[in-house]
Amino acid sequence: MAGISVSLEGDNIQLAFEKGDQATAVVMDAEAARSLTRALHQLLVSLGEAGDDEELGDMVDITSPSVEIGLDDNGQAVIALQAGEMPPFMLRLKDDEARHIAEGLLEILRSPRDVRTSLGGH
Repeated sequence: MAGISVSLEGDNIQLAFEKGDQATAVVMDAEAARSLTRALHQLLVSLGEAGDDEELGDMVDITSPSVEIGLDDNGQAVIALQAGEMPPFMLRLKDDEARHIAEGLLEILRSPRDVRTSLGGH
């Protein structure tokens, strides 16, 4: 299973993925993170996995204001985006990975800004 981490980078949120010897990370602002969280929640709802209490290597910056969320031909969650100098790419997520990202982003977005700033170096 791929390793996924969500952390703060100043006023932005870093979403990092590692699988085998490949790693990538993207940094997004709060608005992009909210869009990603909503989209992941919608995917979980469409898979029948959303509960009643659920809400909506190298680090590179996202250069596109949009992060596309959808399902591939096999019904697996997919995040598509453009980051830095890299060509557009897609990340396929297992249900537990998508859930982990959504929960991590919600936890960050729910915390007051002063708490986010104090945790940014960890």
